[in-house]
Amino acid sequence: MAELTQNEKRLLEKLAEKNKADVQQLADELDATPEAVVQWGLLGKDHGLADVLRGVKKTLEYTEEGRNYLENGLPETQILTAIGNCTTLSALQKHPAFKIGFGQLRKKGLITVTEGNVTKVSGASTEKDESALKNRDNNNPLIKDLIKRGLLQETEKVQYTLSITEAGTLKVKQGLDLRGETGTLTREQIISGEWKNLSLRKYDVNKLPRKAYPGKIHPYQRIIAEMREILLDMGFTELYGNIVQQSYWNFDALFQPQDHPAREMQDTFYLSETLPLPEGYERVKAMHESGGETSSTGWGGSWKEAKAEQCVLRTHTTSLSIQHLAENPNPPVKAFCIGRVYRRETIDTTHLAEFEQLEGIVMDEGVHFGNLLGILREFYHRMGFEGVRFKPSYYPYTEPSLDAEVYVDGIGWIEMGGAGVFREEVTAPFAIQYPVLAWGLGVSRIAMLHLGLKDLRHLHRSDVAFLRETPAYRRSQGGA
Repeated sequence: MAELTQNEKRLLEKLAEKNKADVQQLADELDATPEAVVQWGLLGKDHGLADVLRGVKKTLEYTEEGRNYLENGLPETQILTAIGNCTTLSALQKHPAFKIGFGQLRKKGLITVTEGNVTKVSGASTEKDESALKNRDNNNPLIKDLIKRGLLQETEKVQYTLSITEAGTLKVKQGLDLRGETGTLTREQIISGEWKNLSLRKYDVNKLPRKAYPGKIHPYQRIIAEMREILLDMGFTELYGNIVQQSYWNFDALFQPQDHPAREMQDTFYLSETLPLPEGYERVKAMHESGGETSSTGWGGSWKEAKAEQCVLRTHTTSLSIQHLAENPNPPVKAFCIGRVYRRETIDTTHLAEFEQLEGIVMDEGVHFGNLLGILREFYHRMGFEGVRFKPSYYPYTEPSLDAEVYVDGIGWIEMGGAGVFREEVTAPFAIQYPVLAWGLGVSRIAMLHLGLKDLRHLHRSDVAFLRETPAYRRSQGGA
């Protein structure tokens, strides 16, 4: 058995006298805090010398309103006292406790109101209610009503009881050295040799210390910061923009037809606000209706300004990318955005109504589809995914288009996001003459894979255990 500390010995001696005691009582007699006594008890338990019993005691405490009524009487008591032989309702209404007290008296059937006069019923009394408030007896059926009224509140208090075992009793009978212990040696004690005669505190080097939980960045925010750092390292510029976007930038400028299913109410949060269309919107209108000055035939039909003016909660961050390109039509452009987007999704383990999206664009002379694949492959490699592959796909504003997938051990291939080259119908209205590579991916999906989560909602729950146990880490540089 490991050597006991002085505090463990003091506790055992005290328990030998009492056999069993409340931790607060022991703390008072040992001149220590209850937390310290519990710790000594747990150490004694490890040695088989003591037992620690944890219990929870429920108590009823007064609220501020409850303390007021304890002193001045319940509102119904005050009103009942104010009712005389001939008391009118209008007179009672002037009483400060009328609003609550009168209602309680009517609810309990203690008064009657006849032609504007209020009278007590025979034997009307609030003595039982007053007694319940004063005594706070959990077994009293009236307590639930007082809690519901906010006069009492139920609190739970953890209590510890410590007791000594047979082995502990035997240890005490064998004798305990209660001399004061030295935990830290001074320079003088070492030089003079005085340390040889001191009772040194014993330490168990095999015992793990109490876990410490320092403050740290939320795991999800760390992953977002990691993505941002990777893209900045790759030479990208970060974009920022408003959550509320005009339909013109969210849909029309990206050549999404005004009758596209993505614009329906089940997918988009529409707002009542509108904004005037930007200068030059006629080129986007012409592109939708006839293909403008390109070889495209557009979508046909009639393009409505009013629909484009309507504001929405952005459904993607591509709305920021196209605005940035409209302001910077000349190469080179290399930018990204990590922002929250909103869609009318049914919330489940893999879908939320609001989530983060990463959007990136590259525009320059001579860039091509192969460059897009290389950029995506490099990004995913740096995020720690070794296996990356692509498959053809369709998106309204890119052609050709693809989906990127990564390989995860134990799961297989997981789709991460879409990408492609902006169609001429998107770039031509803004006089962009060079190819634009674009991609978007769900940030939360990467976070789920990194953190080993099966439910997307866990990223946003106030789960202290999850936050404590998820390790903080620094990203190691990777790359193809």
